[in-house]
Amino acid sequence: MKEYRQRIADKILTEKLDAMGAVVIEGAKYCGKTTLARQQAKSVLYMADPDTKDQNLIMAKTNIKRLLQGENPRLIDEWQIAPQFWDAVRNEVDKRDEDGQFMLTGSAVPPEINQIFHTGTGRMAWLKLRTMSLWESGDSTGDVSLEELFTQAGNIDGISHTDIERLAFLTCRGGWPKATLKKNDTSSLMQAKEYYEAVTRFDISRVDNIERDPELAKRLMRSYARHQGTQASAGTILADLKANESDSINENTIYSYLKALKKIFVIEDSLAWNPNLRSKTAIRTSDTRYFTDPSIATSALGLGPKDLLNDLNTFGLFFETLCIRDLRVYADAIEGTVYHYRDKNGLECDAVVHLKNGAYGLIEIKLGGNDLINEGADTLIRLAAKIDTKKMKSPSFLMVITGTGQYAYRRPHDNVLVVPIGCLKN
Repeated sequence: MKEYRQRIADKILTEKLDAMGAVVIEGAKYCGKTTLARQQAKSVLYMADPDTKDQNLIMAKTNIKRLLQGENPRLIDEWQIAPQFWDAVRNEVDKRDEDGQFMLTGSAVPPEINQIFHTGTGRMAWLKLRTMSLWESGDSTGDVSLEELFTQAGNIDGISHTDIERLAFLTCRGGWPKATLKKNDTSSLMQAKEYYEAVTRFDISRVDNIERDPELAKRLMRSYARHQGTQASAGTILADLKANESDSINENTIYSYLKALKKIFVIEDSLAWNPNLRSKTAIRTSDTRYFTDPSIATSALGLGPKDLLNDLNTFGLFFETLCIRDLRVYADAIEGTVYHYRDKNGLECDAVVHLKNGAYGLIEIKLGGNDLINEGADTLIRLAAKIDTKKMKSPSFLMVITGTGQYAYRRPHDNVLVVPIGCLKN
C-alpha cells in the first residue's frame, strides 16, 4: 500500500500544544483531523461513537468534568455536539495551569456557539486542517520550498514528474487521505463523489438543524463550481438557480446555504489583499470563491479526469483551486495567509502569500504553455510596479505556478520564477 509523507500540520500541532492549554482542530469531514490528533493523544473520548453517544451527551450536561479525565493530551473528538465542552475545557486549563492538556476536533462550527461564555483567549489555539497537499500525498517532489523562496529566491532547481493526465486525475481525486491510499484510480475518485453526496444529503442540514433541500444544495454547489476563482456575488449564483426554482428563492436563501457550507468547511473563500499602491487605484474587496478541495468542484459538476482533458479552460479553473489549497497548506506552516488581488482596472493576481513579518510573494497560476506563462509573468510585473515600496516591502518573489512543464527555473530577463505544482512544498 502507498504511504504518504507526514502531515505538515503534525509539526504545527506539536508547537501549539507546547504553547497553549488546548488546541481546537477544525476542518472538513474525512480530512484526517482525528488521525492527526490521535497520533499525539494519550487518551481519547469519541463523543459521536454510536455505542456511547447518548451517555456522553447526558454526562456532558450533568458531570462534564468526568469526561475531561484522562491522560493528557486528551482528545475530545467531535466536541461540537456538546458545545459546553468549550467553557469546561477553558476552565480546566485555568485550574491546571499547564500547556498541552486537550485537543478538540470537529468538522463543523457549533450551532450553539452563543452558549460559549468565554472566548478562550490565552488558553486555546486554533488549527485548521485542510485536505492533503500534493507534497503530503507523495505527488510532489518537493524540490522547491515556499519558505525558502522568501529568503533565497534567486536560484531555484526542481523537477516535476506529473504530466497533464496525472494532474487531471489528482484534481478529481483531491487530497482526501483515504483516497490517496487506494490501490486503483476508480476507488480513489469515489471518495470525493461520496463526500459530495453526504454534504448535500445530510451535512448541510445537520450543521445547524435547519432542513435544507438536497437538490437545491446540489444546484447551488454546481453554480459555485462554475464560479471558482471569481468574485461571483450571491445574486449571480441566484440567477444561475432561477431557471429551475420558483420565485420564492432569494438571496437570503443563497446566503443561508453558503453559510452552512462554510461552517462545515466545504468552501473557503479568499480574502482581498490591500497593498500600499503608488496610485489611488481602487482595490476590489469582494472575496474570491473557492471550494476547500478541487475534487468537490469536479464532483459537483460530475466531471472526471477525461472531461478536464477535453476542456482545458475548465481544467484551468479547477487547477487554480488545487494550487490555492496547496498554497494554504504550505503557508500555514510558515504563519502565512493566502490572499487574492484585483483592482478596478481589471489587474488581477491569483494568490498573494503574506507572512506575519510583512514579507510577501506574488503568484499567478497557469495550467501551462509559454503564452500563458508570459501572460502570468506580465501580470506579476505590472502589479509589482504599482506597489509603493517606500511604505511596504518589495515582493520577495514573483512566481508563476504551472500544471504542465517538467522543470522549475528563474527567467533570466525578468527574474520571474516558473514552478510546476508537482515540485512545490512548504
